Amino acid sequence: MSDNQHIGATGERAGPLKGLVVLDITRVVAGPYCSMLLADMGATVIKVEHPDDPDYARTFPPFVGPDDEQLSAFFTQFNRNKLGITLNFKSAEGRDLLKRLIRNTDILVENFRPGTMDKLGLGYEVLKAINPKLIYTAISGFGRTGPNASKPAYDNTGQAAGGLWSMNGYPDRPPVRVGTIIGDLAASLYAAIGTLAAIREAEATGRGQVVDVSQQDSVLTLTENAVVRYTAKREIAAPLGNDHPFVRPYGQFPCKDGYVFFGGYTDKFWAITCAMFGEPDKATDPAIDTMEKRFDPVVAETRVKPLLERWFGQYTKAELEAMAGDKVPLSAIKNIAEVVEDPHIAARQMIVEVPVAGRLVGMFGQPIKLSGATGSVFEKAPSPGEHNEQVLTRFAGVSAAELTRLKASGAI
Repeated sequence: MSDNQHIGATGERAGPLKGLVVLDITRVVAGPYCSMLLADMGATVIKVEHPDDPDYARTFPPFVGPDDEQLSAFFTQFNRNKLGITLNFKSAEGRDLLKRLIRNTDILVENFRPGTMDKLGLGYEVLKAINPKLIYTAISGFGRTGPNASKPAYDNTGQAAGGLWSMNGYPDRPPVRVGTIIGDLAASLYAAIGTLAAIREAEATGRGQVVDVSQQDSVLTLTENAVVRYTAKREIAAPLGNDHPFVRPYGQFPCKDGYVFFGGYTDKFWAITCAMFGEPDKATDPAIDTMEKRFDPVVAETRVKPLLERWFGQYTKAELEAMAGDKVPLSAIKNIAEVVEDPHIAARQMIVEVPVAGRLVGMFGQPIKLSGATGSVFEKAPSPGEHNEQVLTRFAGVSAAELTRLKASGAI
């Protein structure tokens, strides 16, 4: 398979976003994931890196390939389906090249600290003057406005400042961060949604705009009932372990070979569960026969939990899932190996094979399923500057002689 077999000589990919051109000047995950989603759906995404300081996510494990040619599967997972160029924004020629590219660009995605692009002379107002329809998507820790806008931030910043960290863990222990970079991922998801909304408006009005997404804002929206509990009742959400603040039974329960999630808290699901385990009379037990009674923390702990643990403890995860079928909400709590090997995940095409260092590596696929879409082909992540000639010739009108000079000067 040649590098451009599916991307094509024009740089275009197949998909519903075919024809959209995206300049991705982000690094790590908050930003690369946003543009990857757009690339998966057909946008031509051009990943821009500094020629001497490429995206340092390239150094993140796991690595694939021979010792002297190892490539990061982590980096590929968030940068597949992209073209790669190098630009030095500290060089006047590098900045000029970005401006030339902007003329033929629909979307620019950046995740610098607010103000950085302005200092480089590449802020939204400058780029908008070149291309009034440009969508300028900016992802940052605290957003482009407000007293904290200039603060540096990482994913953990978003989890801490957005309130999620304070809610996670167990009540008798210090709070625990969510076990993934959910601040980065959530910000990228909102950025993708906002970008598509802005594109729709630009197509209708001819005017672009800034899409301003904050990690703190994004994490705050993931706190479920915590905000309204505080604003309505002045209750402060705290770690609850695997429990829900008011719905019971709804959580983790042990079984023969691990744990399952069970959420049969409605009267209907409770009655089905009692019958399924051969004790239908428990559905009419006056101590636990209604949702309201089962929601009581003491009743849940002393009556409901022991009953479920006795029932579930007799069976394995697979046996319990088979028993529950499509009757009650019960799922095995799976490790990542079990998820990757899950037949349902395979049926949903949620593990896709992407080339990394000459071999195919399984990665998470595209969760957005469009009925009109054709099957996707997943390309490898580009090496730094791999498509300099292809991209700069087509989108910036750079000649072969100019390419040579730009490389020699350090602009690319």
